[in-house]
Formats: sequence, structure tokens, C-alpha cells
Amino acid sequence: MTNELFDLTGQVALVTGTSRGLGQYFARALAKAGADLVLTSRKRETLAGLEEEIRGMGRRAVSLDLDVRDQESIQRMAAEAAEAVGQIHVLVNNAGCNVRKPALDVTWDDWNLVLDTNLRGSFFVAQAIARGMVAHGYGRIINIGSVTSVFGYAGLAPYGASRGGIRQLTMSLADDWSPHGVTVNCLAPGWFKTSQNRVMYEDPKWVEYLVERIPAKRPGMPNDLDGAIVFLASEASRYVTGQTLLVDGGISVGRTRAMVKPKA
Repeated sequence: MTNELFDLTGQVALVTGTSRGLGQYFARALAKAGADLVLTSRKRETLAGLEEEIRGMGRRAVSLDLDVRDQESIQRMAAEAAEAVGQIHVLVNNAGCNVRKPALDVTWDDWNLVLDTNLRGSFFVAQAIARGMVAHGYGRIINIGSVTSVFGYAGLAPYGASRGGIRQLTMSLADDWSPHGVTVNCLAPGWFKTSQNRVMYEDPKWVEYLVERIPAKRPGMPNDLDGAIVFLASEASRYVTGQTLLVDGGISVGRTRAMVKPKA
């Protein structure tokens, strides 16, 4: 029974932003659970290695071009995905970007780049894929958020705004589409080393500072997200919708020393 709840055999998962980073780990985790994959990137040729890897697991894999900042690209991708694989059962809205600057230095273009990619893009990809899900009466949409949706961090104003928007968008879409059999949830990772923040992890003092604030006493590893992504994509989460699942080692508890050591 337990295996059946998490088994994705016969289902198709579409993951955006799979040319690098966490998107590739999400795709692998879903394939290991039995799903066939639709992989997307702005340049599909960057997906050749991952596509071959997924096929090596005995799964189908299709690579498509997608620029989430371009509405025509989104519509074209949705049509091509439907033609190539038919019904999409799972959508992972992973494509995203970041601009790390003090708030006084953020430009108009910086703001638009981050919000157009992370928030507007996620909505219109979800809308395009949800049309088919609603028609079939089944779907799992997983929006990738961040711990920045519940914490404010200096230097991450556009990014935090976009991820906070994703959290609210998730609840709105859940209310809209869950009556049609489509659950919508948000997976919010904590501090994981990715290509976007690699430079931070090259500073030992910053890593020490970070680990001190994580109850689990280490930054996240990409495979720490495998169970969460499969759970939200599977039958095991059938009564879970509109929720944000933080996978962050406990940093979101706001770890603060609230006691002092007794004097000797």
C-alpha cells in the first residue's frame, strides 16, 4: 500500500528549468518513482544529457524549448507537450532566477526580470497546463518557492517578493482548481547550494554563520528534496492542497537563543 501511494508509473511529469540545478534533481526523483518526463529549457539542446539519463532509467523523456517570460513560448510548449505525450499529470514549476543586490541598487529591469520569470511565468505555465488537467479531472501542480517566502533577507528584495507571491498564488490556484481534481502546492526549499548562490558557499565564515541558524546543523543537499517532490506529485498527497511545504532543516523556526546558561 505504501509503495502504491508514491508510485508514479504511467504518469507524465513536466518540469520547467531542467538545464541545471534543482530542476534536474526533481526530474530524476520523479523518474525514479516511475514517471515519464517532459523536460524544458530555453535551449533544449542543453537537456540532451539529462534526457539520455532519464531514458536510461527506462522512462520516456521529451525535451522542449520554453522561455517562461514569453507567452507565445508557453503556449507553444503546452501544445507540443500534449502532442508528444498526451495527458500531463504532474507539473513542477521550477524555472526561476535571482538578482542579488542591495535594495537601493535594484533597477527596473532587475525587478522585471525576477518577477516576470519567477511569478508571472509560473502562473501562465500553470494556466496553460492546468487546462488539460481540469479537462481530465486530475492533476498535481507543484510550485517551487523558497524559505524567502516566510523570511525577509537583505539583498533579495525582488526574489523574496516573487517567492512570497508564489506562496499566495499557490493558495489562490488551489481554491480555483482543486474542485476539478487538481491539487496545487508549493515546495519551499531552505538554503541549498545551487548555481544561483554558489558564491555564498565559497565563503567559510558565511557557511558557519548559516549553519549556526539551522537546527539540523547543515545546509540542504539536493537529494533532501526527493521525498517531498514525490509526495506532492503522488496519490499520497491527494488531500493536501494550497499548502507550502518548507524543506529547510528548521531554519524557518527562527532559531534564537531564548535561554541563558545558569551561572556556575
